[in-house]
Amino acid sequence: MEKKGSITVFLALVLSILLSLVSASLQSVQAAATRTQILNGMDIGLYSLFGQYDRSLLRDYDLFFLDGTQGGTELNLAAVYDNLESYIKPVLKQNGRKLRIKQGGFTGYRLATDQNGEVFYHQAVSYMKDTLGSQGVQVLLKRMKEKEEKTKKAEEDGKSTENGETLKNYDSEMNNAFNKSKEAEENAKTEETKKDDGNNGADFESGDAEDEFSDGESNNAKNPIPAIKKIRTMSILDLVVPPAKGISDVQISTKDFVSKRNIQKGMSMPGEATEDSSQSSQLLFQKYLTDRLGNYQKPASSGLQYQQEYILGADDNDRSNLRIVANRLIMIREGINAAYLMSDPAKRAQMHALALGIASAFLVPPAAFIIEGALLLCWAFAESVLDVRELFHGGKVPIVKSAATWQVSLESIPHLLENLDSQRKTNENGMSYEDYLQVLLMTKSKKEKLDRGMDMIEVSIREKKGRDSFRLDCCIEAIEASVDVSSSRKKVFNVTRQYSYI
Repeated sequence: MEKKGSITVFLALVLSILLSLVSASLQSVQAAATRTQILNGMDIGLYSLFGQYDRSLLRDYDLFFLDGTQGGTELNLAAVYDNLESYIKPVLKQNGRKLRIKQGGFTGYRLATDQNGEVFYHQAVSYMKDTLGSQGVQVLLKRMKEKEEKTKKAEEDGKSTENGETLKNYDSEMNNAFNKSKEAEENAKTEETKKDDGNNGADFESGDAEDEFSDGESNNAKNPIPAIKKIRTMSILDLVVPPAKGISDVQISTKDFVSKRNIQKGMSMPGEATEDSSQSSQLLFQKYLTDRLGNYQKPASSGLQYQQEYILGADDNDRSNLRIVANRLIMIREGINAAYLMSDPAKRAQMHALALGIASAFLVPPAAFIIEGALLLCWAFAESVLDVRELFHGGKVPIVKSAATWQVSLESIPHLLENLDSQRKTNENGMSYEDYLQVLLMTKSKKEKLDRGMDMIEVSIREKKGRDSFRLDCCIEAIEASVDVSSSRKKVFNVTRQYSYI
């Protein structure tokens, strides 16, 4: 009996231990299943929430962002969280578990404009990398680098040509000649102005020399400098823009632009975007902008029509931004054309002969060098007007001129306005207006392109129906959410999950 009793007690003890293990295992499995169900609920909730991305941003700009206003006018995180919770709750009710959210919220979130726009920048650059591939990026980088170097030097040469006070020196010499002529007349005390037969006389008005003079070989020629001086006082847009196409008069208020207002900030969370200032990334971002923003040749349908020009000019109206671009193009072409004139012996000989003729006609032979410099500037400017006019007409202009691609003759400069369209010609191997825009954009800093690019995207979305209060600093790129969920056993589970479009 004692032996049987001891066996019963032993089995009872072993069974109680086994039951405890089974019970603990069941509780552990149940807890794991509960946690898994909560995690699934969070994942499904975040996926469903971020599936409500802004359709306009995706369709027009290939960007994924969640509208943080949830249909309102201001960033509304409470509404965003309620939306998330509405997707979590049905999952928690599955399998007959009595799971209930006690509390929850966002422990971090990133907005498109966070980190000085780096979030927006990263998404645009990532899209371009996926689209072009590594090989396409390298080809684009090489091509743009070559064009940038040539046009940058040309613009510097153009500024140097303009800043040399060439025309001021010319005016000074002509005025001196005029004053000497008057002094001689007073000393001679003659009653009538001696008529010149074309060899040694000149009339002046307001400091400008008369156009006509003799070239020393009894052939009448014309001084083109006064004509160009008058043309240079005209509006550059009147000279280069096709009258039939016209110019946009759109003007908008910039006070509520991303680059002008105080923007909202997100809440720090792990995995923040690191600053990327590499040349390849900047070039990809610029390509992104030029592919999606309007310009003079392909105007945007909303907001400012010349959006790429806005990045260069930063003014509130299309006309002003276009004028800034036109002036820069004239400067670039003037540098290129002046360099060619200096390198062409035949054209230098023409300018030298003409300068000597003008100097002799005005009895100021020592001024021939200054006159020749003025002729070079005027000839380069006249050629540049035709170049830029061709660009605005949709044609192409060679980066470097040759005798075959040169358009304006020295004799035709005084009649430039009469032959603006008959003299200009395109060159299929040259650069178009949009090519020049890309090169000009490379002179702008990353911050300028980023801020002004966001300005244009934001204002374009605002003109869509029902989107007049759209703001990029209300667009969410990533969220970190945390919830406390209670079970039927009054145990509370805390779960934290992240989701990001990148």
